[in-house]
Amino acid sequence: MSRLAEKSIILGVTGGIAAYKTCDLTRQLIQAGACVRVVMTRAATSFVAPLTFQALSGNPVHLDLLDTEEESAMGHISLARWADLVLIAPATADFIAKLRLGLAGELLGAICLAAEVPIVLAPAMNRAMWSNPATQENVASLSARGVRLLGPADGAQACGESGLGRMMEPTDLCRAVEEFFADKTLDGHSVLVSAGPTREPIDPVRYLTNRSSGKMGYALAQAAINAGAKVTLVSGPVFLAPPKEATLVNVETAADMFEVVTGLAPQHDIYIGTAAVADYTPAAVAEGKIKKHHEALDIRLTRTRDILAAVARLPKKPFTVGFAAETDHLESYAREKLERKGLDMVAANRVGQSQGGFDSDENALWVVWPGGELQLPMASKQQIATQLIELISDNYRAKNST
Repeated sequence: MSRLAEKSIILGVTGGIAAYKTCDLTRQLIQAGACVRVVMTRAATSFVAPLTFQALSGNPVHLDLLDTEEESAMGHISLARWADLVLIAPATADFIAKLRLGLAGELLGAICLAAEVPIVLAPAMNRAMWSNPATQENVASLSARGVRLLGPADGAQACGESGLGRMMEPTDLCRAVEEFFADKTLDGHSVLVSAGPTREPIDPVRYLTNRSSGKMGYALAQAAINAGAKVTLVSGPVFLAPPKEATLVNVETAADMFEVVTGLAPQHDIYIGTAAVADYTPAAVAEGKIKKHHEALDIRLTRTRDILAAVARLPKKPFTVGFAAETDHLESYAREKLERKGLDMVAANRVGQSQGGFDSDENALWVVWPGGELQLPMASKQQIATQLIELISDNYRAKNST
């Protein structure tokens, strides 16, 4: 059963072109079992007719703060009390600014002020408007107050430009909203996640790296946050926005990641090592750029230190979860890694295939632990992350109860 079953959601629609996507979002929330009441700003009605949302949600659309019939019963208060969550999609730069200031000249703003439930924004605006310092200050202030943001996404925009500012797609938004109602199985616990690739310098210009995008690690960090954990994310160089609730530590080399992770691990209950750390690094880094003088170039490599094994050997070690990216013999390599390094769990994924693996939005995992195993079939990395966090939580509790 969907976590959205019988949840009451106020869906706020503000005046942006992305409002057309909210029609599909309404449909998906209803299909997932939620009860949806749509509240529109007057500007939003210029993009989508209220009747459309009424037909999709099965409920009247709320527009006016001073509606005589509604406000005779303090409609904005009753709506705020009815909801389990308030989702604004799209959330324009104008609405975000008004929300920060606490303006309540329209019904949606008044509901947000009166709400005692989570408020979630799905920003949608031009890339320059999103990056403008005023918007960023507004977003930072709202985040500090506990308002959650989903997105924005990167890509083509209605104005013809491209960049951060697109509203997340309805399917992704619906899935993310569902995660807000996840069981808080890690409430009161701390989770350390390492993600992304490392870069091993050859000279001041070049480096060795791998195809890891960091998507799986970042999804796991968000899933752990959704489960109630306090999360520290140690990230190699990636092009992803980290979860706003995570404490982010940026690193570049395998040596950097080793020092940071082993230093932080004893302070955490769980460590999830999703980072694709280089196994080898150049023995010496050239002081100047290596010129193309010869037909062949030999670079001597030395082995990097094993982060997972080091964490598993700590006197005060966290519950340690390793990842294995393999092209073949997935199950046997995963089981061997589990036993050789003394880990609590290994999640193995097959790389080099047409689906899943590095730089993909989907993945499939074969998860092993002492005395158990489970196949997580191909799904979005967000879904896989949620399932894996639930599995980690179950095994962590079982280990600590014995």
